[in-house]
Amino acid sequence: MHRFEPLGRDLSRLVLGTAAWTSGGRRTACALTERWLELGGNAFDTARAYGEAESVLGRCLRDVGGDAIVVTKAGHHLRSSEGGELRRRVTPEAISADLEASLRTLGRDTVDILLLHRDDPSVPVGPLVEALDEHVRAGRIRSFGASNWTPARLAEAARHAADHRLEPFTSSSPQLSLAAWTAPPWPECVTARDPESLAWYERTRLPLFAWSPLGVGYDAGFASREIPPVFDTPANAGRRRRAAELGARLGATATQVALAWVLHQPACTAAVIGPRSVAELEEAVGALDLELSEDELRRLDRGDPAA
Repeated sequence: MHRFEPLGRDLSRLVLGTAAWTSGGRRTACALTERWLELGGNAFDTARAYGEAESVLGRCLRDVGGDAIVVTKAGHHLRSSEGGELRRRVTPEAISADLEASLRTLGRDTVDILLLHRDDPSVPVGPLVEALDEHVRAGRIRSFGASNWTPARLAEAARHAADHRLEPFTSSSPQLSLAAWTAPPWPECVTARDPESLAWYERTRLPLFAWSPLGVGYDAGFASREIPPVFDTPANAGRRRRAAELGARLGATATQVALAWVLHQPACTAAVIGPRSVAELEEAVGALDLELSEDELRRLDRGDPAA
């Protein structure tokens, strides 16, 4: 746990993701929810774009109880059809519509953290910040931020908020994992894997919630057919092998070592995990107990697959 000042309360360093939750798997989802709270976790990540996930999370939280922090998202891009033209929806109107639907689906009066799921650089940041500030003042959200925004756009939003005395972005959720992608696995995703982005987050201290901290399952050893090919590189194979070797010495799994690498990045506030079972959840939580030295962190990240 660590203090998350925008909410005035502690936030778990891992956030339980719900992207794969469906009504058909509600029993597993509720078992994950209950076990997560038992383990001391208190934060959940969901989104309008995750199908039935918001509905399932809302029902599980009502069944299980507990004082949970809920992160959801608005403004995801849509396609007119499979493979069709991408329709960007990063507007005040889309944000309001998505938020209203999320509150209704989750069965809540307020969302703790609302993230803009994508960006549209052609849209000025001013109206977006102003709309989000209004939702905070109306009590519909407690804080807001962005997912898949570049540091340049985040800095622009921060300047607008300061200049107009508005609520600022209080968090950002880019992708970050030991495995480095060669291209975004989905349209217009943003990673903080490069040294410049990590340095920006560390310098500005904007809380960073890393999504897919196991490289969409690559660092967890999922079957290759489940992994976007952008992670399947010799350099990442070397990183995964070194994670397994270090794990063997530490009495941990390669998955735990890879997740611990993310949590050890000074810029990282929390990591959003997506376990498919209680066993996978408990394995992920074990990463919190790993202490990695600076030398171990550097060696894990070496790009040479033979190192």
